[in-house]
Amino acid sequence: MKETHLRSIPCFGVAGNFTGHLEQAGEAVDFTRVKAAAGAPKALFPTYIPGGRHEGVPEFLSVFPFDEYRLIFPKLEEESFNLQIEPECALIADVKWDNFVVTEIKPFAFAASNDCSIRRKGAKKISEKKNWGPSSKGLGANLIAIDEFKKGGILDRYRIASFLIRGGEAFDYGEDSAVRDYSYFYDTLLDWCVDKINNQADEGPAENIGKYLVAADCPKQIMISVGATRYTDYGQHNFLQNGDRSVVVVYPEDVYSHDDIAKRAIRDNLEEDDISVISQEVVL
Repeated sequence: MKETHLRSIPCFGVAGNFTGHLEQAGEAVDFTRVKAAAGAPKALFPTYIPGGRHEGVPEFLSVFPFDEYRLIFPKLEEESFNLQIEPECALIADVKWDNFVVTEIKPFAFAASNDCSIRRKGAKKISEKKNWGPSSKGLGANLIAIDEFKKGGILDRYRIASFLIRGGEAFDYGEDSAVRDYSYFYDTLLDWCVDKINNQADEGPAENIGKYLVAADCPKQIMISVGATRYTDYGQHNFLQNGDRSVVVVYPEDVYSHDDIAKRAIRDNLEEDDISVISQEVVL
């Protein structure tokens, strides 16, 4: 598999790619004026644009937010805010350009992603809830090669599980969900992402991400975190605290059961070639 360095590639997330997640997170109202086809995601939002300051790109997006081991609470002036795990599958993809227009996105690897989010009142853009500085995100170190990004390929076998480890117990945080059950996936997702990069406007909670990428010299690779699963009742109503451990696992359903994964998550024993996991201690 080709080499990739997360610090050198722009990173994005997909908003609203599992039915019901935005409503659970209290964020559906943010998208009431966003035009989207029935069942389609709402926006493609940036979490990291490498290469230092670029003209027209918010300065905070130049801060590398990923940490393999820790999630650090935001230093914000608000009296209170809630922090939640966002369990996702992420894709690493090659990008082709023609005259500053993206013509193709081709994923070659996938991994577990924690697109951790602040439930923050008054944020005008999605990205303001996502990158609050170092150690605000997580991506599994084990990138798994994609044989073919279409129905019948390796990702048809994979599921997303997530846990909050607290007091020696593993609590299901997001619903254990098949990767294939994203609302938009495979060619539908890629066509949508190409369109959003080329045409998404700076309006409402969305941003003109195509402008950001052109400012960053039309990078040849990107990471796309494809969307958060729906929360369990526990995940919807329990927020991260100092000393918790956040775990997101992308695993093959034909090899491991959910119970297997949960038991191993408690022991922090999920290092396998066919599993991608991001396990982070939550610290103030």
